[in-house]
Amino acid sequence: MRPLAKRLSKAVQFLLSAVPQGNPEIAVILGSGLGRFAETLSHSRSVPFEGIPGFVRSTVPGHAGRLVFGRLGNRTLAVLQGRFHFYEGHSMEQITFPCRVLKRLGVKTLILTSAVGGISSRLNPGDFVLVKDHINFMGNNPLFGPYFEEQGERFPDMTQVYPSGLRSLAKKAAHSMGLDLKEGIYCAVRGPCYETPAEIRMFKKFGADVVGMSLVPEAIVATQEGMRVLAVASVSNKAAGLSRKPLNHREVIEAGRRTEASFSALLAKIIQLL
Repeated sequence: MRPLAKRLSKAVQFLLSAVPQGNPEIAVILGSGLGRFAETLSHSRSVPFEGIPGFVRSTVPGHAGRLVFGRLGNRTLAVLQGRFHFYEGHSMEQITFPCRVLKRLGVKTLILTSAVGGISSRLNPGDFVLVKDHINFMGNNPLFGPYFEEQGERFPDMTQVYPSGLRSLAKKAAHSMGLDLKEGIYCAVRGPCYETPAEIRMFKKFGADVVGMSLVPEAIVATQEGMRVLAVASVSNKAAGLSRKPLNHREVIEAGRRTEASFSALLAKIIQLL
């Protein structure tokens, strides 16, 4: 058995024996300060990342580092309460390994979330943004390197990473709650330092509306694996050069906590409509 396939098999078998909740069809990956949603699940069971074969330990504040299985209504969900980041020194294969595990657990729809900096003048801290497309500015691609057929298509089409049908459903959910869910383009950077004002001006000219340090590698791998992807970002701050305040991660976590309740409610409503 190939090394990746062997690691995937080991992780899947461990999770099936450790958390016998039934196969989840929907999974959610929660970004910085957005972990509260996992705590709304009923009949939940959780496993720390470092206890799952092939997973690594999350080291970033605001990421609990747990895989939670539970129910929301009549749906069984798998929820990553935190994620791994490229800037932590992990490889692209490591940070997207959970996506491949989720697929083999039965997940068909992956919801990605992220705290982001707002670039567009339309966006303010506290806004939620429905990702309609992305720019990969991380200097790497999770599909780079050896390829095996079980991963999916070698050259996956990136035209519809975030399908319009899922986005329409998310907008319907937001409208029913009285939320203004704007659409935008996500620019992914390597990090961990925040961007310079000059870089933000460049990203704006590229067409980016928000900037973050995650989400895109997972979206690429999920697309290759044949999962449907929906991505919702929470604007924690104005991007560099667009406000007088210096940027810091504490602000990102605090902004996430201020919007956790409404963000969790939005995710729940979207899942209800899936």
